[in-house]
Amino acid sequence: MDIAAIDQVRLNFNPQGLLIINGAIGLMMFGVALDLKLEDFKRVVVAPKAPGIGLVAQFLLLPAFTFLLTLAIKPYPSMALGMILVAACPGGNLSNIITYLAKGNCAVSISMTAVSSAAAIFMTPFNLALWGSFNPATAEILRQVSLSPKDVFITIFVILGIPLAAGLIVSRYVPSLADKVRKPFKIFSLCFFILIVCGALAANWKYFLAYVGLVVFAVFLHNLLALNIGYWSGRIFRLPERDCRAVSIEVGIQNSALGLVLVFNFFDGLGGMAILVAWWGIWHIIAGLSAAFIFTRRQLPEHEAAMDSCTGI
Repeated sequence: MDIAAIDQVRLNFNPQGLLIINGAIGLMMFGVALDLKLEDFKRVVVAPKAPGIGLVAQFLLLPAFTFLLTLAIKPYPSMALGMILVAACPGGNLSNIITYLAKGNCAVSISMTAVSSAAAIFMTPFNLALWGSFNPATAEILRQVSLSPKDVFITIFVILGIPLAAGLIVSRYVPSLADKVRKPFKIFSLCFFILIVCGALAANWKYFLAYVGLVVFAVFLHNLLALNIGYWSGRIFRLPERDCRAVSIEVGIQNSALGLVLVFNFFDGLGGMAILVAWWGIWHIIAGLSAAFIFTRRQLPEHEAAMDSCTGI
């Protein structure tokens, strides 16, 4: 198979479908924000070590090592840019649940989710433009599409920033309503999103089957790299085991749905990027659950085993 043919693929995704998936991500972000409190942001200031290390791993180390990985394995340029885009995105919405399953520190996970979702408004366009421009092959794609970090910022602000702010306002000022709608809303938004993803996958099944084999190895290595960057960043700085698990999963579970929206909004659904980011969205769930299983097979230190920061997840 001619690998260049992957960029000739234009997935079946019309503007109305893109609007729906934008809305679905916004709904999921609003549901996540209903679980957040200002204390989750303050925790980064009061006890900054674990979430601070996690955020450095998320927004500095992962994009930098992703760039090096693209130079090492030399994927097709559009796939390489897809990898850089995924690395530039914030943590995914399932990270808190998987941290709970892994017996990690959910307080650290929630704080990282809160801050990274807000920081992504600035850091995602910055990292995409910066690291994408360093690789000559991916820089050429950025030049062809005339990517504007300002436009990416506005898109992410609308999809993540506004729902995050709205959820925080409801959680803080109408807590009784937040308590009442939190669980059903999260279930509804997740089911709605899964339904959209399944519909999009069904509409593009022939392309997915034909080309997914080209991105499997790159996504596997990339995700493995992300999980290890998170875990070993914590270990190097002597974080407790539960904090290391939380940071590992936060860095290894990326908001690939946001990445897919950016591919369609700014890169006209470029085949190599779209298929890689879509497969990332499937694989990181499998990898995250596998990591959680591995973590639970390893006994926590005795002084950490009795601690529980995952109530309410």
